[in-house]
Formats: sequence, C-alpha cells, structure tokens
Amino acid sequence: MIAPTSQNPIRIILVDRDKLVCHGFRTLIANNPAFEIVGEANNGDEAMLLLENEQSDFILLELDCGGLDLIPALLESSSGAPLLILTHVTDAEEHRKAMLLGASGVIQKEVGLDVLLKAIEKVHAGEIWYDRSKMGGVLRDIVRNARAKKEDPTAINVASLTRREHEVIALVSKGLKNREIGTRLFISETTVRHHLTSIYEKLGVSNRLELIIFAFSQGLASLPENDQSHGNRRGQSSGVVQVISGMQN
Repeated sequence: MIAPTSQNPIRIILVDRDKLVCHGFRTLIANNPAFEIVGEANNGDEAMLLLENEQSDFILLELDCGGLDLIPALLESSSGAPLLILTHVTDAEEHRKAMLLGASGVIQKEVGLDVLLKAIEKVHAGEIWYDRSKMGGVLRDIVRNARAKKEDPTAINVASLTRREHEVIALVSKGLKNREIGTRLFISETTVRHHLTSIYEKLGVSNRLELIIFAFSQGLASLPENDQSHGNRRGQSSGVVQVISGMQN
C-alpha cells in the first residue's frame, strides 16, 4: 500500500453521529497533508452513500453510530479500505466483537490527536491497533473458532508458499516488524514487503492480523506460550499479548 504523502494523502471517511466531532477532526488535520477527510456521515445510510460516491482509503467509525452491526456492511462496500473504531467504550468484549466482524483496530476517543493519526497510519499500512491490556485472549479465541470451523486448507493454496514465505509467516506470527524480519533473514525491508504481498494473495488474507489468525489455525505457526492478558510479574507483555503489541507499536 502506498505510504501517505502530500501527493497521496490517506483519504478518510468519518462516520460519527456527533457533527461537532466531525467538524473538530476536520479542523485539526486541515494542515496535515498526509490526511484528507473526503466525507462525513452521521449515520449508516449516509456512510454507505459516501462509500458509493467517494474515493476513500480508510473508514473511521464511531461505535455508537450504528453499532457493531454496521461494520460488515461498510467493509463490503469499501473495496478493501480498512476500518478503525473510535469509541468511549472500554469493554473488552465489545472490542473482541469488533475484531471478529473485521475492524482493524479500536481506539479510545480520549487519546491525543497524534496517537489517533499514528493509529490511522498503522492500520492503513495493513497493521492492527488494539489495546494489548484488553486483547490478550482475543487472538486465541479467534484461532479456536477458526479451528472449530474445520476449514479445508486446500481451499487456500498453502502448498504454493515458498520456503522463504513460510519463514516470513513464522516471524510475522511472533510479532516482528518488517525491518526486524529483514534483519533476521538478511533481506531488505522492501523484499519483506514483496514477500508479504505474495503471501496475502496466495492465502486470501488482507493484513497482518488475518495472516496470523490463518497461520495459527492452520499450523503454519505455533501459538505463544504463557499468555497473560496483563503481562508477567515484571510488567512485560508475553505470549499472544506480545504478538499484538508488536503489530501495534
């Protein structure tokens, strides 16, 4: 995906029933050439209409504006644009449901503008943004659900993966970033991105989160041990929490 520049800003559709919030967000990023608000919607119907008529790269959805049920419809109409949830809700179960429905992240409304813009950039680049203190057990739940479905692995061409692509998948599943993967494998960061593009196409996934879920559920990577949703005794993240934090930071 092309990195945002003054020539190629991230084109955002903002869905929030609070018109003041929409106006405030537009005003705050007005002088930032990396972002552009191409449309504002105050409800689900308006959002769907915008997606039909505007070229957009990103959806920022306020959770109260149509609720979780709106996520699948927006994603289906967005032609691959990722969706980030903006909310006051701190309930981890609501965040888990958002992930299962396809949201690429959840961020609290109380965060600063710099954190919000960083989250948008990360999610736009194919990463995820979830609070690791709340999401430690979410990935395991998703993997269990995927295994329970007993999907036929031949439906996705696992056999076409190269040895190097298997290595990249294993390192992504450990939470390593592209630069770290390149260092481990003695290849450039650009080459890592090329491998990921190929992997996504072969496996039918669209981002790191979907790749990790698929890798764990199909045995292409091993689930981290000693998962603790609040970290270890020294306050450090471990297991699945560390994988999630690696994709977020």
